[in-house]
Amino acid sequence: MLVRVVCGAIIVNGIVAVPASAQQAPAPPLVVPPAPMSDVDPNDALAPLPDIGVDWPDLSTTAAAPAATRGDVGASFRYGWRIDGLDAIGGALLRQRFRELSVLAGAEGKEANAAQLDRRARQDADLLVTLLKGEGYYDAVVATRVERQDRRPVVVLAVTPGALYRFTGVTLAGVEAAGAKAATLRDAFGVKPEDAVNADAIAAAESNLRTRIGEEGFPFATVGDPEVVVDRATQTATLAMEVAPGTARRFGRITVNADNKVFDAAHVQDIARFKPGDQYETSEVDDLRRALVQTGLVSTAEVRAVPAADPNAVDIAVRLEPAPPRTIAVELGYGTGEGARSEVSWTHRNLLPPEGAVTLRGVAGTREQLGQITFRRNNFHARDRVLTAQLSAAHLRRDAFDAQTISLSAALERQTNIFFQKTWTWSLGAELVATDERDVIASTGQPRRRTFLIGALPTSLGYDGSDDLLNPTRGFRLAGRVSPEVSLQDSVFGYTRVQFDASKYQPVGDGVVLAARIRLGTILGAPRDQIAPSRRFYAGGGASVRGYSFQSIGPRDVNNDPIGGRSLAEFAVEARMKAFGNFGVVPFLDGGNIYTGGLPDLSGMRYGAGIGVRYYSNFGPIRLDVGTPINPQPGDPRIAVYVSLGQAF
Repeated sequence: MLVRVVCGAIIVNGIVAVPASAQQAPAPPLVVPPAPMSDVDPNDALAPLPDIGVDWPDLSTTAAAPAATRGDVGASFRYGWRIDGLDAIGGALLRQRFRELSVLAGAEGKEANAAQLDRRARQDADLLVTLLKGEGYYDAVVATRVERQDRRPVVVLAVTPGALYRFTGVTLAGVEAAGAKAATLRDAFGVKPEDAVNADAIAAAESNLRTRIGEEGFPFATVGDPEVVVDRATQTATLAMEVAPGTARRFGRITVNADNKVFDAAHVQDIARFKPGDQYETSEVDDLRRALVQTGLVSTAEVRAVPAADPNAVDIAVRLEPAPPRTIAVELGYGTGEGARSEVSWTHRNLLPPEGAVTLRGVAGTREQLGQITFRRNNFHARDRVLTAQLSAAHLRRDAFDAQTISLSAALERQTNIFFQKTWTWSLGAELVATDERDVIASTGQPRRRTFLIGALPTSLGYDGSDDLLNPTRGFRLAGRVSPEVSLQDSVFGYTRVQFDASKYQPVGDGVVLAARIRLGTILGAPRDQIAPSRRFYAGGGASVRGYSFQSIGPRDVNNDPIGGRSLAEFAVEARMKAFGNFGVVPFLDGGNIYTGGLPDLSGMRYGAGIGVRYYSNFGPIRLDVGTPINPQPGDPRIAVYVSLGQAF
């Protein structure tokens, strides 16, 4: 910040500085120069503190005893401090800054002798004068004194703020070159005549102007430093800045360094939210840089505006350096109803450029074995659009069924993520399934084995009006899924699976969020027994009704094993309460049931209750829930434990 002085103080980089000739005379010292050591008897009583109305501490008291027993000449004692005179001018932020920088506050609670107390008082008086000038009080005076309170010295910083200086003129020289957008830039700057000469306001105005001028289409604008001239005689100031907006431009083409081996210019254009011909905006350039890094395929992404051949356009030059593209992951775990489970996966995130990731995944467990290959292309011809194709072979053993399945599926979807949370998401998919499944006849318990060939067209649409993807505190979410399916088992028949989810988040107090969700589902067009067991609805578990085992709720066969159903209804209510530090507690109540009919009638609901612990890490809450069934069915466990990343819903 360029400054000039007229009879007084100046603002430099948002902090007020006072030339030596303009500073107030220093406050008188709080202590008397020490006598020659040859004249001092350590056993003599100390003289009173001069001119401050406080005697030296009584060495016979408990507080002074440690110093006396050591034979110190200068007694040490605890002190207090306060500021008088700020209430009339507000100053909450000023008080906060003072406390952060104050030597008196920093050493509060520790013992100090008279010389140390005097030095701290002087330093804090100078600090307070500086802070007051930053608020626009250039004639501020801070006097120091010491009072006695409950046999303890209290340092008082008495403030006389003086007049509040105000601007008589604010000039943005050169802003007229922005033409019709000049008024918008002046409004963005904000500071105007009669405003207080406040360093924070000036810094904020400068930042706002630099941001706004880039958003209004001026990529090569220059904004000078603010020049503030303070006149003590009139207790006013003037502010001037030089602004050279240059030519308003539109986006041109994107260029990429040829040796980056990650993306070409066409794919970077797919990721960008702007198109050639759109008005230039600095925020769009910054957004593109973040999006390129978020792909995980680049270690460095430099994105900058460069002049184009067309004087009314600006090209975007991108320089990328690749990141290691391969990932190996291993997972071990155990779940009630799911058994022990180990998983290993290998991913090359750019095997088929651009962003064509291939993942090989294998699962070995007591109740699940799986081999899977997945192709995934992110940012498929548009930002956040994902194309996925998957081939898998799996063997699942559940209480309800035993299935050996081969499936081929593909989907095109718009996804959300923690970097760019989306309001709307959708998916369009297709699935072919060949599955050999074993279950029992519900009425007799006699085992049977059937083979199904299934074709499905799953479609989903979601709305996210919450404020956070992993830890929402307000707002709501809605999601619907419809999957028309055709099944061949002895004969061809069709049915449609429909599911609806909704959740609501509402703060109800300091650190308390009330969260609730419902889930409804139905299968229309076929009886339950005709539908493959793996395609039916089930309930129970950490993402369903807590307190119950995985898929254990609902109708059961004569062997007391679940058989699934054609419809479901679930709800959950929990209070998310911050406890201490990064930890929180969450009492919850869940309920739900599975029904044989096509529509849930809400009868026979099973309820589970419990309490959870949350650890709020930098990447989202880590969840540990312990639940118990309130009205269990025979064979249900008394306690169930769930651990996962993110809230339950």
